[in-house]
Amino acid sequence: MIGVVVPARNEAPFIRKVIETMPSFVDCIVVVNDGSTDSTTSEIKAAKPPCEVLEVMLAGLGVGAAIDVGHQTLLSHFDQPFVSAVMAGDGQMDPRDLAEVIAPVLAGMCDHSKGNRFDHLDGAKGMPSQRRWASKVLSFATTLAAGQKIHDPQCGYTATASEVLEAWPWNRSWKGYGYPNFWLINLARGGWRIREVPVRSVYGEEKSGIRPLSFFTSVSVMMGLEHHRRNFAWLFNRNVTPHTLFAFIAYAIGWIALIPGYSTDIERELVLRGCPPFVLTLVAWGVAHFFDRSATRTVQELRLNAKARQAT
Repeated sequence: MIGVVVPARNEAPFIRKVIETMPSFVDCIVVVNDGSTDSTTSEIKAAKPPCEVLEVMLAGLGVGAAIDVGHQTLLSHFDQPFVSAVMAGDGQMDPRDLAEVIAPVLAGMCDHSKGNRFDHLDGAKGMPSQRRWASKVLSFATTLAAGQKIHDPQCGYTATASEVLEAWPWNRSWKGYGYPNFWLINLARGGWRIREVPVRSVYGEEKSGIRPLSFFTSVSVMMGLEHHRRNFAWLFNRNVTPHTLFAFIAYAIGWIALIPGYSTDIERELVLRGCPPFVLTLVAWGVAHFFDRSATRTVQELRLNAKARQAT
């Protein structure tokens, strides 16, 4: 079974087309109307969908909360297993790409598949330059926080196996903008496999509700906290690995090197040789990230092996 979650807030000009152009293989569309004050609801009712449509009403809780509710609605609506995809209500996600997005999950190649606009043949043409640069910065930050390479973290075109949704910590899931980053970090924490697939970059007359300064501040803090939460969770886990311990030690050295007046012999030697005092921190964190990525792969392998044992 294939379900599609469509978060929508004041998307009257776009929502009917999103619903009506949904591929025929989709079994159910859940439109989460998050406090719209325009004619979004009437446009949903006027649409001629190719499958069942469920409209869920929220009171402006945020895009992350809307997607969470959509996933949970499909959990109660479908028997497992199924795949839950996400397509925005503003038409920025091409329905022709949906088959490619869900394919790796259906084939068992990953647990969560997501779009990568930069890897498409057409590239990210049409994407505003400000967003392109912001995506590059967030790609670097999310890669560090998730312990694996993420090329286009802000693309919300995703497909997730119902097994992931069944185990997801809904009570602490991120509710606003930045939800893709939260999901990627916590998918890595849980040992779920992530795969990126090329999708088209679609931009038109839609307007973003993101306020850059507020967004980067809140999301940066969230990613920093979730990164450390992920690493601490692995330390106090029966599946702890040497890679995890080495990463933690290296991260700790990096933080200790930042403490004013608390210096090591190595750091003093670096300063005497003309290197800035934060060089040791950067080197330590680089080593930590190397081991962190190894630990992430190990945790994914442990989950996959456990799943294989259960199947037999």
